[in-house]
Amino acid sequence: MYTDKTLTCKECGAEFVFTAGEQEFYAERGFVNEPQRCKACRDARKNNARPQREMFTATCASCGAEAKVPFQPREDRPVYCSECFAKMKEEQM
Repeated sequence: MYTDKTLTCKECGAEFVFTAGEQEFYAERGFVNEPQRCKACRDARKNNARPQREMFTATCASCGAEAKVPFQPREDRPVYCSECFAKMKEEQM
């Protein structure tokens, strides 16, 4: 029923394929307009809309390595690097 269509991105001017599967997906969801941006431009636009998370530097309480965490570390609670945190989670199961 659907056939692949070649469209031109209104952002960068590159051609991209609007596949039959994507067209079916759009139809199932009730979307009536075809996409106007290629995947790369859509992704870039989404990422620009999201605020960048502030990362904080801390010292891992287990191995002493530097860890980047998305919260303000407190003195009364230990902070772990990704590897040590994963090990602890694994041991709890």
